[in-house]
Amino acid sequence: MPNNAQLEPTIIVIFGAGGDLTRRKLIPALYNLLLDRQLPERFAIVGVARKNMENDSFRQRLRQGIDQFSRRGVVDESIWNAFANSISYLSENLTDPASGLALHARLTAIEEEWGLRANRVYYLAIPPPMMKPAAVMLQRLGVCRDCRHDRLVVEKPFGRDLASARALNLFLDDMFIESQIYRIDHYLGKETVQNILAFRFANSLYEPIWNRRYIDHVQITVAETVGVEERGEYYDHSGALRDMVQNHLLQVLCLVAMEPPITFDAEDIRNKKVDVLRAIRPIRTEAIHRVAVRGQYRKGTIAGKSVAGYREEKNVSPSSSTETYAAFTFHIDNWRWQGVPFYLRTGKRLPAKVSEISIIFRSPPHQFFPSAAVESWQPNRIIIRIQPEEGIGTRIQVKQPGTRLLLGAAEMKFRYKEAFQTPAPEAYETLLLDVIRGDATLFMRADQVECAWQVVSPILEAWESIPATDFSDYAAGSWGPEAADLMVARQGHNWLPPTFAEES
Repeated sequence: MPNNAQLEPTIIVIFGAGGDLTRRKLIPALYNLLLDRQLPERFAIVGVARKNMENDSFRQRLRQGIDQFSRRGVVDESIWNAFANSISYLSENLTDPASGLALHARLTAIEEEWGLRANRVYYLAIPPPMMKPAAVMLQRLGVCRDCRHDRLVVEKPFGRDLASARALNLFLDDMFIESQIYRIDHYLGKETVQNILAFRFANSLYEPIWNRRYIDHVQITVAETVGVEERGEYYDHSGALRDMVQNHLLQVLCLVAMEPPITFDAEDIRNKKVDVLRAIRPIRTEAIHRVAVRGQYRKGTIAGKSVAGYREEKNVSPSSSTETYAAFTFHIDNWRWQGVPFYLRTGKRLPAKVSEISIIFRSPPHQFFPSAAVESWQPNRIIIRIQPEEGIGTRIQVKQPGTRLLLGAAEMKFRYKEAFQTPAPEAYETLLLDVIRGDATLFMRADQVECAWQVVSPILEAWESIPATDFSDYAAGSWGPEAADLMVARQGHNWLPPTFAEES
């Protein structure tokens, strides 16, 4: 990784600078990069939002965000002063045809002071309806035309369905080159998600058995204990399928299932991900009830505390049929994975906050141990923990101590915190540094976004055409609706309790 002396001067323009994403994630991430000497020696941050605000007020708000949300804790005064000097604020109404002149002048002034053309990162930390006005403004002013220096970062959700995603891609494609556009999914910045590639392709021990001959099935679980919190209005028009599956879970599936790339080049890796999405078996409308399950939490108890049901949440319709839980069976029709089911599930108000991938292997072809010795036998599995405790475990069978031959399960564990004794960077730190470096490996390409929407579109259309009538069908604090258990049971499997939950 280059040090800051090797990074080109960069101006980061954040649209939506008055929002929570900027205060909670982006500025703390940039501050931590500065502490780690991974920002360019010459950098500037320009916040853009509609509200009138002085530079000092804006900086104070950002400082409070760092104190509250940075993994490093309260700011160091001397470092903060240097950091704050690089930050300025502009009030702009993106829908005003005259907007952007002040931004253009600010960028020009910074570059004249530096005496060079800097890299410019335009980060759209704004609601989806405002993305087009922002892009139009940038094109009108001609401030984002340099393919080498100018980059546009687009936050999810990238479209609401396949049609809207295609429309947004076409709109941006008319104004910018694809290589300029960085569609960000913060989940791909997590350390363990990235380490899936290292685990698979840097270790000859695992890749030869990473296929249908040895693997029985794969489970991917992303569970949250929280409800919708302050996002009720957004979530009630989104749901678990749009909010989590179309992006986060399918991206993890791609990393688990992709073929080895030829090089570590961004395009090679993204090509392999797109191949996986294209190979996912289309779901027929008449089969959706067997391979897709939705649910909505009703009131229940989590960690001994009573919590309300989804329909009682703030800004949620009392008759809402929005799913807060979704589970699916996907099949990948290619030589490596033919016949191996991939089970995905995600939900809110579940018993534990955990993101985990379980690779479950087939049984040995011949079992010669006495039946009494294998009463507690379990198949081998590899567990990749994404959160809350990042690590990888391998569950194997061993002889238990004693005079009798009795097999039992044991786990070989690798935990990042113990192995490296250094805190992992936050996802946004990794992703922002990659944008500054011009590395698009962890960002989604236009065709990748559209392929992901193609996978989930039949499910969306079926669910929207047949609204559920009585939809509060799993208690908060449970692992979801019974229908999800039945879905995997039909194929002779069961959901495995996440190992984090087992150890709690």
